[in-house]
Amino acid sequence: MEKLVSIIIPCFNKEKWLKEAIDSCLNQTYPHIEVIVIDDGSTDNSLEIIKSYGTKIIWETGENRGANYARNRGFILSSGSYIQYLDADDYLLPEKIAKQVHCLAATGADVVYSDETHITYLPDGKSISTELKLDGLQEDLLELFLCCKAYIQTANPLFKRELIANSSGWDETLKAAQDIDFFRTVTMDGARFIYEPGFYLVYRRYESDDRITCNLDNVWKFRLLATEKAEKKLLELDKLSTKYKKALAYFYCKIALFGCSYLNYVQHLGLLKKIITLDPSFHPDRYMFKSGGAIYRNLNKIFGFLTTGIIYKFLKDLTQAISVNSNH
Repeated sequence: MEKLVSIIIPCFNKEKWLKEAIDSCLNQTYPHIEVIVIDDGSTDNSLEIIKSYGTKIIWETGENRGANYARNRGFILSSGSYIQYLDADDYLLPEKIAKQVHCLAATGADVVYSDETHITYLPDGKSISTELKLDGLQEDLLELFLCCKAYIQTANPLFKRELIANSSGWDETLKAAQDIDFFRTVTMDGARFIYEPGFYLVYRRYESDDRITCNLDNVWKFRLLATEKAEKKLLELDKLSTKYKKALAYFYCKIALFGCSYLNYVQHLGLLKKIITLDPSFHPDRYMFKSGGAIYRNLNKIFGFLTTGIIYKFLKDLTQAISVNSNH
């Protein structure tokens, strides 16, 4: 008999997308599925949409406690041998569960991931669809997750239940960088990942006032907390190798450069020193910048990484102050 798959959907004010997300679960070609929707205190019409499915889904509602609480609560309510997480504004393609269940059963791996389709919604109402093939990910996924040079979205993988049950779950103190932290944690715990080719997830990118990610300072703040957590765990496990130190230094640098507006000078300087401690030969590569990279690298050649980082922080704060004053 085929094993049950639990699909867990946290939902906060996603009435625009929610029905498509739930329907994409109910329309899977794999028949043994339970859909669990945790309404996280929605104030729009989401709860009414959830209730309209009756006994087709399992659902619960309560006060707003964050997506990670909802994911953990959904797991408690679940019975499946496999666990699929799905954000309420994304959706699965019909063969997603069948393909990935077969892959896990055939290989004995703990987690399977596949390719992704991203739809970006533009301010003018148009959208752009992009296919992201992930077959080229390196064998050491922990290194990849630490430096975040590539990315796996929350709903991409299918997990064996035992892996989630034996983990610390989703960190409810993090309001952003949640999936980064979760994937790092289960990988450090020894999860065996495998790739199954095919596009089975549609991930949406758009601007929304209720998204914590709209506040970029918050994004980088929680990315820093999650990365410090990963570094601490690697130290505890005695796994902080040179390779992982370099990966951490790379991502700490991204935080220092692009999240520096929420750091004071003492914090910023401390982060720059941490980068040098982890990787004494570190310097930002050309992939770290969308623009202005050549200027930064030239300054780095003249003044060195530490001084250039301080100059960058000063110029960033100065630009922000001028922008604020010009708006008053």
